[in-house]
Amino acid sequence: MRQLSELDASFLYLESDTTPMHIGGIYLFDASGLSTPLAFSTFVAYLRSRLHVAPLFRQKLKEIPFRLGRPYWVDDADFSIERHLAYVNLGTHGKQSSLMSLASRILEEPLKRDRPLWHITFVDGFRIESPDGEKEGFALIVKLHHAAIDAFSGEEIMGKLLEYTPTPQPISAPRPWLPRQEPSEERVFLQAGANMLRTPMQLASLAFNAAEATTRGLIQKQLHRLPLPLPLFTAPQSPFNRQITANRQIVSSRLELSRLKAIKGALGDVTLNDVVLGLCAETLSRYLATQNIRTETSLVAMTPISVRSSSLRRATGNQMSAMLLDLATAEPDPAARIRRIHRNAVDSEPYREAIAADRLTELLPSTLLALSARLYSELQVAQRYQPLFNVPITNVPGPQVPLYLQGARLVQQYNSAPLFDSLGLVVVAVSYQGQLTLNFTLCPDVVADCDLLPELVSRSLEAIEAAAAELGPEQGNEQPSTAQQTLTDELLGYLEKMVKGGLERFRR
Repeated sequence: MRQLSELDASFLYLESDTTPMHIGGIYLFDASGLSTPLAFSTFVAYLRSRLHVAPLFRQKLKEIPFRLGRPYWVDDADFSIERHLAYVNLGTHGKQSSLMSLASRILEEPLKRDRPLWHITFVDGFRIESPDGEKEGFALIVKLHHAAIDAFSGEEIMGKLLEYTPTPQPISAPRPWLPRQEPSEERVFLQAGANMLRTPMQLASLAFNAAEATTRGLIQKQLHRLPLPLPLFTAPQSPFNRQITANRQIVSSRLELSRLKAIKGALGDVTLNDVVLGLCAETLSRYLATQNIRTETSLVAMTPISVRSSSLRRATGNQMSAMLLDLATAEPDPAARIRRIHRNAVDSEPYREAIAADRLTELLPSTLLALSARLYSELQVAQRYQPLFNVPITNVPGPQVPLYLQGARLVQQYNSAPLFDSLGLVVVAVSYQGQLTLNFTLCPDVVADCDLLPELVSRSLEAIEAAAAELGPEQGNEQPSTAQQTLTDELLGYLEKMVKGGLERFRR
């Protein structure tokens, strides 16, 4: 059995009925070239033959009695692929709008914890919209829990599930699989005890968790009286940082990757990721203008960084760092802003050293981390004071060659990410076959007029292209302020000081 890391487990503890913690994907396939439509039964057989590509497909959670520690991944001896699949037919004239509405409803539902944490809906009767007219197609709506994967490994797993040839390959028989015996309650209990002896902070986590039900009100009351470390919460107030509902919507915009690369070439010493962040910053600035909202300081993004080893890759779990990044939205020139974003990024310690997120979760066990996040939401810190950051932005490089499923070509994919209270918008950028898709996962009850976003992305790109053509060689290269440079380090330092002080008192 393999125990979840603190970071993986925190996604379990953060989940609620209105805040499901899974990563979603909507994959559109062009089936017009197939001699016969791909039947759902054929897809099931195909998927059976590829379950071996990642252990997560046949592993479920094993909880520790009395929550004495983090859960384990164990083989599901009762695994049945049918419990993870569904079939929907949109009829003879299924449109993309109908598909996206269906996907939003499906992605609002949390995954069931009594089985491996994934689910795929096969959508038939779907018509692909193309310049040549509508074509026969089908779609997959995929849910994978964030406790099992991050955005980078999820993209890798989907790449392994699909094929690189347009010629349908014979579906092989599933590889033999013998589930390992599930550990007994006694063994799990003893293992939890051994883990707590190795990591004394887990004792504090356990005590905190046991007392949570009776002391949360007292904690909230005391925290209301304490002055919050406001220098840490330097992100401005924004409409994205409000209490959310269970409603979800995915709004996407598709761009030519070559246009972004041309901007990168024009600006010189910046990365393609900087250009993507600059495009997001310009889009969000224009959105705020449509809502007659002006922020005095620049928006702050939380940007995950993969720390996966290129030589030893683990297909599951979260292997990422994160940094808080000033998006320089106070800079009026959208091209100079990209250079400033680059400076802000390279001056950030996690960017230089790719520090794993375990730096935080070693200091704060997952139960305390999740409780802190819940209190951050319940105390409405983002609304009453200032948010820690305004929006997460993840850029996931995808394959630049076409992928297929039994001869049907993958023509488009959309991706979603989890939301929780005070976080009503997440941006996931995914590239595939010369295209970049900006995916906005949002709560429509928080982000009003969200249908404006695709047009704003288009206008933003045009504005950046025009500004890049006129930008001087030094514009945007000015030294950023000290507060911008040390935002992440200040947060980490504060958390380290807080926990170390607690440990000193604990020793006494």
